[in-house]
Amino acid sequence: QVQLVESGGGLVQPGGSLRLSCAASESIFGIDNMGWYRQAPGNQRERVSIIYKSGNSDSKDSVKGRFTISRNYALNTVYLQMDNLKPEDTAVYYCRVVVRGGIVYWGQGTQVTVSS
Repeated sequence: QVQLVESGGGLVQPGGSLRLSCAASESIFGIDNMGWYRQAPGNQRERVSIIYKSGNSDSKDSVKGRFTISRNYALNTVYLQMDNLKPEDTAVYYCRVVVRGGIVYWGQGTQVTVSS
């Protein structure tokens, strides 16, 4: 069973930066897309950024220009560089990998708190 392990979360002041990483426990073949989602208390989980096997990516409007998603297929890793963080970015961040055929893997989540 493939496991995804996120790291890089923590407490940061507004305007600060964090880089999240998500690594798979073993090689994953047939990846269709890799993405980052987040869930704040009382809110539904929402997609933050996604990167497709083509290399194309997309992000929700509120993080465009601040967050950058990237991936290293050889290392089965996806990253989320988060700059100019705002208090409203506070949430648990999850990575997700979708494999051809519709298989979906989720990480366990990493807490990001933006506060002064």
